[in-house]
Amino acid sequence: SFTAIQDLNFSIPRGQIVGLLGHNGAGKTTTLKILTGYMEATSGSISIGGVDVQENRQDIQKNLGYLPEISPLYPEMTVWQYLDHIADLRNISSEKKNSAIAEAIKATELGDKAASYINTLSKGYRQRVGVAQAIIHKPEILILDEPTNGLDPSQIITMRNLIKNLSKTSTVIVSTHIMQEVEAICDRVIIIL
Repeated sequence: SFTAIQDLNFSIPRGQIVGLLGHNGAGKTTTLKILTGYMEATSGSISIGGVDVQENRQDIQKNLGYLPEISPLYPEMTVWQYLDHIADLRNISSEKKNSAIAEAIKATELGDKAASYINTLSKGYRQRVGVAQAIIHKPEILILDEPTNGLDPSQIITMRNLIKNLSKTSTVIVSTHIMQEVEAICDRVIIIL
């Protein structure tokens, strides 16, 4: 009985940082969940790279990195252990796993926290761990839901720089309700009312 999103139509060229902007409750997270194949749309179609998401969900998800608004981290693991677990879930071969983890840690500037337990990390570092898990398999598309939510000003700047660097190898979709975030990092914006 409740329509979360309606008449949404957009395309994103490869290599852009696109902001999905709208107030809380506008349907941003629902849109991202549909794009990732986590949730099915009741009507319409979604294709990524010409491939239908609903018909080829697993193929799409192999080339997609996703940071949900609340990242599902395991507080009793170290950063390295967690990323090792994610690498296994992503079917990264044992020959490539350590280098994939090291590259994700380097990209997110987590080197001095690799042996730290996640429950000891600040919100900003936990967000970086969430981004690291999203990029460990070098996805073509990176979807970040409210990546700066709850961060202090210096952590926000660090996250913005990280997103800009990640856009060199991935198309990035950033969901936010903060106009300054869009202005600071995005090539274009899609507004959901």
